[in-house]
Amino acid sequence: MKLSGELLAGDQGFGISTEGCLVAAQAIKTLSDNGIEVGVVIGGGNIFRGVQLESMGVARSPADQMGMLATLMNGIALQQALHSIGVTAKVFSGLDCPRVAEPFVWSRVQESLRDGHPLIFVGGTGNPYFTTDTTAALRASEIEADVLLKATKVDGVYSQDPLKHPDAVRYEQITYSEVLAQKLAVMDATAIALCRGGNIPILVFSMSKLVDGEILGVLESNNSGTLVTEG
Repeated sequence: MKLSGELLAGDQGFGISTEGCLVAAQAIKTLSDNGIEVGVVIGGGNIFRGVQLESMGVARSPADQMGMLATLMNGIALQQALHSIGVTAKVFSGLDCPRVAEPFVWSRVQESLRDGHPLIFVGGTGNPYFTTDTTAALRASEIEADVLLKATKVDGVYSQDPLKHPDAVRYEQITYSEVLAQKLAVMDATAIALCRGGNIPILVFSMSKLVDGEILGVLESNNSGTLVTEG
């Protein structure tokens, strides 16, 4: 599941809020309690966006590294929120920071999954120039996920931004190739290509389903978002 860092900001719009962390934690707990193995990639936009520093003349690599550090902070906050409701979660980082999070080692990740622990993947891929969407697709491929869930501000994939274009058309199902050909703003092209290569379906849904505690309904309903598949 790919979550935006903005979710953790809650109503305050920036930083980390108790309310936002608990919303995400409760959704993860619901999935885990129902026997679903969960891996989560969390963004860092509630704390920092690298593009902001680019306009100030900061090089892309250090700017992206700062963004990776923001995801570490979010991951620790989410882990502690899960701990507060009785769930033991493991944090694995693509960016080496051993005193804060475990390094991403495939065998250790697999072991934690078998033990039933929700996993939180932070630090991006550990490299600049890759988004957290790409990280989510990469981690989904590495753990052989059945589906990649992406929580967004809208309830699926649209032909245009529905917040700017009221006449935008919502798709119930669309192929990876159509997303790439139409340059739809679902996930970046690298993420889409990774999921297509691993044949991992992407389910795009509204993050309000997390707030409302309807995460199981997202998986069970045929009309809870947009499914991106091979066809």
